[in-house]
Amino acid sequence: MGKSQDLYRKAKTLIPGGTQLLSKRPELFLPNLWPAYYQSARGCRIVVLDGREYVDMVTMGIGACILGYGDDDVDRAVLSAVRAGAMSSLNVPEEVELAELLCQLHPWADMARFGRTGGEAMAMAVRIARAYTRRDRVAFCGYHGWHDWYLSANLSDDKALDGHLLPGLDPAGVPRALRGYSLPFRYNDVAAFQELVGQHRGELAAVVLESIRNVPPSPDFVAALQDAGRKEGLVIIVDEITAGWRLNSGGAHLVYGLQPDIAVFAKAMGNGYPMAAIVGKGSVMQAAQDSFISSTYWTERIGPCAALATIRKLVDRHVAEQLIRTGSAIQGGWRRLAGKHGLRIHVSGIPPLSHFEFEDGAPLVLKTLFTQEMLRRGFLASTVFYASYAHSPADVDAYLASTDEVFGLIAGAIRDGTAEQELQGPVCHSGFARLN
Repeated sequence: MGKSQDLYRKAKTLIPGGTQLLSKRPELFLPNLWPAYYQSARGCRIVVLDGREYVDMVTMGIGACILGYGDDDVDRAVLSAVRAGAMSSLNVPEEVELAELLCQLHPWADMARFGRTGGEAMAMAVRIARAYTRRDRVAFCGYHGWHDWYLSANLSDDKALDGHLLPGLDPAGVPRALRGYSLPFRYNDVAAFQELVGQHRGELAAVVLESIRNVPPSPDFVAALQDAGRKEGLVIIVDEITAGWRLNSGGAHLVYGLQPDIAVFAKAMGNGYPMAAIVGKGSVMQAAQDSFISSTYWTERIGPCAALATIRKLVDRHVAEQLIRTGSAIQGGWRRLAGKHGLRIHVSGIPPLSHFEFEDGAPLVLKTLFTQEMLRRGFLASTVFYASYAHSPADVDAYLASTDEVFGLIAGAIRDGTAEQELQGPVCHSGFARLN
């Protein structure tokens, strides 16, 4: 991948880390060979700098492009917004329309505020919870972004242990005075959550969790959260940045009977155009006025128009149902083909956000080999698959046909002990581990 790799080598001399997003670093996929840059994207196909076209069977813009790249309906709304003027000294009426739509889809919510990225929206939600309760500490599980409130959980008394809670997420630059203000527990661990609440009674402003990652919330866990919210006055903040819109038309918390005070959305709600929202109960959301939460580009027009077009299409086309069917076909294919070739894999995640892990040999070596061989066959692929509305049954069939070939190759390499020798570059990096 000459042009891409040359540009990526140059980028690392000009941009710390090479990219703006850890999840897009080529080293996480296929060091020295992954096509780091694209020139165009449409549907689920990407044309890279060297002119080659690939089918994206990885994350579809890290989960942002739920309808597919360059969706006509969303782009039409965005172009209309651009022609009407994307920014002015006045507010855009579309934000009121969007707030109303989000509250209609989430009948428990009364109000909404908007940002443009998931991480900043989570920081806004935590700020509002602290303003509402006049308390400082936050209990959380799962992954919630890069801001100080979250990374401070990786601070410890012994600096040598920094990062032990979330390997790969280094808290360098986070003030050590914030240690102890963000307190982690494991998803679905009722006892640990209740112990944490008991230890910090009267100090916790909020409990923050993803609605679902790999496994659904257990009824006992949901009950414990709701009980703590009522008895302790905690603000329950549900992070829907990744899961939202993929199981239903709205937040996944609606599927599992979880009743939050605030829900946070981003990624998919704009189909690739920056947009984020927090929706919540009026009494809690009004606390935003007791703090300073304000930014110029939260008032531009493109994001709300993209979100309105995206959400309406998600609802009208019953997109979540198709995402579930597509993801289920992929998960079933992985299991069937692994069994055919005698590979041991572990499949996890909700169908629209599917993952598998190799359980034979050296998993990272096998992951790298899978990515390498699928790239040869015209697929951007790894051990993760995010379904989009643009993935057709034919795309799924073609992907699984190539997976059949590659699983067979990998099985042979395991038997012969030659997996690492088959690689044309270094082994991929492992990234960071999530708490749940």
